[in-house]
Amino acid sequence: MKTQVAIIGAGPSGLLLGQLLNVHGIDNVIVERQSPDYVLGRIRAGVLEQGFVDLMREAGVSDRMDSEGEVHDGFELVVNGQRKRIDMKTLTGGDTVMVYGQTEVTRDLMAARQASGTPIYYQSDDVQIHDLASEQPSISFDQQGERVTLQCDYIAGCDGFHGVSRKNIPADILKEYERVYPFGWLGVLSDTPPVSHELIYAKHERGFALCSMRSSTRSRYYIQVPLTEKVEDWSDERFWQELKSRLPEDVAAKLVTGPSIEKSIAPLRSFVAEPMQHGRLFLAGDAAHIVPPTGAKGLNLAASDISTLYTLLVKVYKEGRTDLIEKYSATCLRRIWKAERFSWWMTSMLHSLDNDAIERKLIDAELDYTLNSLAGQKTIAENYVGLPFDRLE
Repeated sequence: MKTQVAIIGAGPSGLLLGQLLNVHGIDNVIVERQSPDYVLGRIRAGVLEQGFVDLMREAGVSDRMDSEGEVHDGFELVVNGQRKRIDMKTLTGGDTVMVYGQTEVTRDLMAARQASGTPIYYQSDDVQIHDLASEQPSISFDQQGERVTLQCDYIAGCDGFHGVSRKNIPADILKEYERVYPFGWLGVLSDTPPVSHELIYAKHERGFALCSMRSSTRSRYYIQVPLTEKVEDWSDERFWQELKSRLPEDVAAKLVTGPSIEKSIAPLRSFVAEPMQHGRLFLAGDAAHIVPPTGAKGLNLAASDISTLYTLLVKVYKEGRTDLIEKYSATCLRRIWKAERFSWWMTSMLHSLDNDAIERKLIDAELDYTLNSLAGQKTIAENYVGLPFDRLE
């Protein structure tokens, strides 16, 4: 088989890239290790920056998002009893975010892919990348008992942190930066109305808590727990009691509880791989970087990578701009490191850590300044709604 762009990974990054390339008439094939049901079963992000929303519209897959997604103008921070609403729309001059679950984004992109008839292969085993330094790289994979070779011009590695793509950048070239945090998020998804129409981030002596949502009838809640905790030790009742203890009394009193439909513990890490391009291979999304979920940046950072990559590929095929290839990594990384900084800052400021006495005092001072100064609030708002995508020139 032959195509112009081979995309490894059928999560939202790979699907969005494929759809944007389809819009511009660029042939592509997607290869995914898991089944469609497995991909849809990943319960993850739900807060979309304006840049992501605009990309969905540009890709022609925004109808359901625009009708069902909820635009949010602000969110609330609760720090040791002090409550502060961050009015993002006012502080940024009109920018907002949209609450629309990653599962729904993926569902919409899957439907568009199926409608287009463009090839996509699920449950592909033993994916391997070949001849990255040549003008005709390829990937090979097992599909229904047969070995398939797909020749292409370029390869997009959208296969996540544990995928094969990053491993194909030589060790003497690739540099990885990582911080693993000493706690995780115990998350519960429930078919209950959200306790607030906006997200609530709470710092408490017992640990961090987040009240989020996927829709007006489905809620997503998180609490900070040690990495030694096990999901099976947390009954629904125990989770709800602990969540309430970390929230202001009036919020806890309004919390509607119910059976969990999904419960999991996610470890937190900051991770960046440089460079994000080698030969004819481009990394995008979790294959190149991971952020703690505190700043709602993971899926949105992937979208900014895809924006840069699809723009590059369109310029390569339509204008012959192969000179832009070597600019991909640096262009993406400028925005990535700023988002990594914000996510690290939110995580460090709002979670209970084993800090020494002076660090705790410094964090308290940092939060007091940030929440009680216009400049501090603007900084949070500007980063939360998302920094502008860097232009590829």
